[in-house]
Amino acid sequence: MTPASQVAIITGASSGIGWSLAHALARGSWKVGLVARRQDLLQKLSEEIRTAGGTAEFASADVADREQLLAAIAELRTRLGPIDLMVANAGVGAPTLVEPMNTPDIEKMFRINLFGVVYSIESVLPEMLERGRGHIAAVSSIAAYKGLPGESAYCASKAAVNTYLEGLRVQLRGRGIAVTTICPGFIKTPMTDVNNFKMPFLMSSDEAARRIVRALKRRRKVYNFPWQMSLLMAVTRWLPDWILDRTMRKYNEAPPKVTLT
Repeated sequence: MTPASQVAIITGASSGIGWSLAHALARGSWKVGLVARRQDLLQKLSEEIRTAGGTAEFASADVADREQLLAAIAELRTRLGPIDLMVANAGVGAPTLVEPMNTPDIEKMFRINLFGVVYSIESVLPEMLERGRGHIAAVSSIAAYKGLPGESAYCASKAAVNTYLEGLRVQLRGRGIAVTTICPGFIKTPMTDVNNFKMPFLMSSDEAARRIVRALKRRRKVYNFPWQMSLLMAVTRWLPDWILDRTMRKYNEAPPKVTLT
């Protein structure tokens, strides 16, 4: 990628990985378009980027609302120009409860984590196909590789993202469009701040953004990181159920209080 004068869109830019990734791309001379629901935070982020000499525009939208998101991306395209890179980063997490089931939270997670990715791609793919070039990336999770007790809905939503992008990558082969699936482990963000357990190999959002930018430059197909967490999850896939149950029993007895709105 040659970032000078190229345009990158980041969803979920108002905090966490999205916030850090916007700064990292802007420092690399990308013009960045910022999307999230919280307009005040988007304005603050764009001002920080401009003060540092970068180019940033923002448009507020809920990625779970297809028409709202498509309109926001169209607005950013008008301000910044054709979009070269889409990073569908917006995501949420909540425990999966069984007594009682928290079905509304599960529905919300899938609308944001999966359909938010689909709508983000829809907003840029037609012009990328027309131009014969572009790069689509989505932030999934290491959790996509195993259904964890108490997190089965979150894991399922991210597994769906991985599978969707895998098929899309093959389908777009030879069309000049790269597709990258990004699967981080535990990153220190407002989403993980509610966790009441020790998170192994916890990484700052700035370091995560630095690694993601490097993976995008290399046009990686799938990027799992950190490697220690990737290895741990690979081992977890082969553990007997009783070990996972015992490991996560304390978590499921007192899951973090999360309300998705």
